[in-house]
Amino acid sequence: MDTMEWTKIVGGLCGSLLVFLLIQWGTESIYHGSDHTDHGEHYASQKLDNNSETTELDESTEIPFIELVMSGDSAKGKKVFGKCKSCHKLADGENGIGPHLFKIIDRDVASVPDFDYSNALLEIAGKWDQESLANFLSNPKKYAAGTKMNFSGLKKAKDRANLVKFLEENSN
Repeated sequence: MDTMEWTKIVGGLCGSLLVFLLIQWGTESIYHGSDHTDHGEHYASQKLDNNSETTELDESTEIPFIELVMSGDSAKGKKVFGKCKSCHKLADGENGIGPHLFKIIDRDVASVPDFDYSNALLEIAGKWDQESLANFLSNPKKYAAGTKMNFSGLKKAKDRANLVKFLEENSN
């Protein structure tokens, strides 16, 4: 073989690798969206009274999650649920790749019959209350190391609160 043939072989391999990387990047953006819009954001602004003045709050100043859910927007939660609906269904008993989310709030963890849960979720005792669901949704692999759920999580607390509010309202 001469140099030109080796160049074609190496070029073909590099081109194939590039195609596979583009396919992986495209499917990630379709199924998991872009949650990376808040990098470098260290301060939150809060309006004072009706003035246009703002104050900077340190990230350590947090609003309790239950209050975020109470002030949450179910319509925005429906948009966030778009990231979930490729694997989860809202209808009772309709499992997808993941278990159905009908009446998930106050349901025992890993309790949907006829669903093959990972050992990580089977070992978690308790119920899915608002707080535990928010912790799970922020980083599923950290909350339940070894989970089968292939989702990086929702970084924004407001997105998690809107999603929990949507799940509560659409599980009746």
